Formats: sequence, C-alpha cells, structure tokens
Amino acid sequence: MEFTWVSRLIRVADLNHHGTLFAGETAKWMVEACFIAAAKKNKRTDNVVCVNIQGLQFKRPIENGDVVDIESFVAHVGTTSITVVGRIHCSRYEDQAILETAVTFVTVDDKGKPTPHHIAMERPEDPGLQAYWDRFESYKKSR
Repeated sequence: MEFTWVSRLIRVADLNHHGTLFAGETAKWMVEACFIAAAKKNKRTDNVVCVNIQGLQFKRPIENGDVVDIESFVAHVGTTSITVVGRIHCSRYEDQAILETAVTFVTVDDKGKPTPHHIAMERPEDPGLQAYWDRFESYKKSR
C-alpha cells in the first residue's frame, strides 16, 4: 500500500470568520491530495476526474499557524473507479486524524466517458485496510 503525504501551513487567508480553517479550503486540499494518490496509481493525470466526496466532518478545529499533514492512499479500485481515503493530521492533536473522507475518481476517455483503467489491486491483508475495502465493495453493490 502506497501512502502519499502533503503538508500545509495554515495561514490567515485559509481561515473562516470563526478563525478556524475554512471547510472549502480543506475540501480543495483533500481532493488535490487524493487526486495525487489516484494519479500515481493510474500513472496518468490527464484522464482522472473526481465524481464523489464522502463527507468532511471535523473532529477538532484547525487554527492559524497549525501545520497539517494530509495522508492519502488508494483503498479500492473498480473497473473505472479509484477510491482514495484521505486523512488530515495536526501535530497539536498528536496522531489522531481530525478529519477523514473518501474521494472517488473515475478514469475517462477523450469524450469524458468512463473507461477501464486496468489497475490490478487485491483486497489488502491488513485488517484496518480491509475494512475500507469491504466498505467500498458494499457501497458499490448497493448502487
């Protein structure tokens, strides 16, 4: 399993009117970090598009001057989809992830239609990672 890390310094321009990190900025950073993980797995950037962001729930506030680390990893692949889990960590809160989401991307052809990516990935052996795989498998079947 390959993990991708992106770090950000929180600045005044990133804050909302409450003085904490603006959720819109967080969503942008999260999608970008997850896109990087998906594009690395796909070995291309030009045919990957975001189709779903699953919830952004903040467990703790992020404030001016904090440094956040965005961890992302491919947790599941379908025929055309690549689902990436993203987590935000802040050193002030030790190792606890203060936000977690999943972002699903689809590979598309020149006309924007979904096309197979031919990425081979098996269910992971790690029990923690298996839980993600199983969750996305059941979500896929329920649609």
